[in-house]
Amino acid sequence: MRVTGPAPRPQSLLLSFLGDEVLGRGVCVYTGSVIEVFRRAGVGEQATRSALTRMVGRGLLSRRRAGRRTYVGLTDRSEAILRDGERRIWRTGAVNRDWDGTWTLLGFSLPESWQRQRHDLRSQLTWAGFGALFNGLWIAPGEVDVSGIVAELGLAAHVKVFRAHADAGMDIAEMIDDTWDLHELASRYRDFETRWRRYSVEGAFLAAEDALALRLRLTAEWLQVIRGDPRLPVRHLPADWPAAGAEQTFRAAHAVLEAPARDAARRLIETIPAA
Repeated sequence: MRVTGPAPRPQSLLLSFLGDEVLGRGVCVYTGSVIEVFRRAGVGEQATRSALTRMVGRGLLSRRRAGRRTYVGLTDRSEAILRDGERRIWRTGAVNRDWDGTWTLLGFSLPESWQRQRHDLRSQLTWAGFGALFNGLWIAPGEVDVSGIVAELGLAAHVKVFRAHADAGMDIAEMIDDTWDLHELASRYRDFETRWRRYSVEGAFLAAEDALALRLRLTAEWLQVIRGDPRLPVRHLPADWPAAGAEQTFRAAHAVLEAPARDAARRLIETIPAA
């Protein structure tokens, strides 16, 4: 049984692997185990080694030798990223039903020559759930802390952040539709549900090793979908908004795959205690 559609990038798969098998366990994992699991997920050895090397270079993994073997473990930075992913998957969820009407507004003015800084800021804001309301004015639902983004980019003197509520006559649904590409967001949810629906009922018949590879890809793909979603208030979205159905499919497929995947992980993945 194969999942249709392009697989996530090796680094996305690696983050999901670390979240499943390393986060909160106080261990480092043998790189050979990572290569073997990724081989079963359809990722070649060279691509896996390259992803490991890049993540070490970016401070997302620590490297440790034990005898002739190399192990990798989490850093403070990667643990923070994985904890955020864990929160988004299991606690925050894909559907924003409890929005209190608050918006975070961020205005910036950068010199024309600062093309790279402008690109980096826009990329980080998009990742944090912001959309461009107007040129130089971005907006996100809820109270979003952007102090880390602004500090990291060194743009504190060029950015202003406010909390606001819309006037009573404001058409929030229209504003959302103008600011975010709702068609693209909805398509991602529908595509995900189409690809994974069958595994919520047929996954029990998979071999354990297949279940491990599928759970890895399932989680990576779901994280890609929800991290691209600013969690817009559902009461201002189209009535057929597909996030709830896609989330139900994710949870059902994950539940079916969990036990055989854990069984395979115990046999295939070698770890040592973190220092």
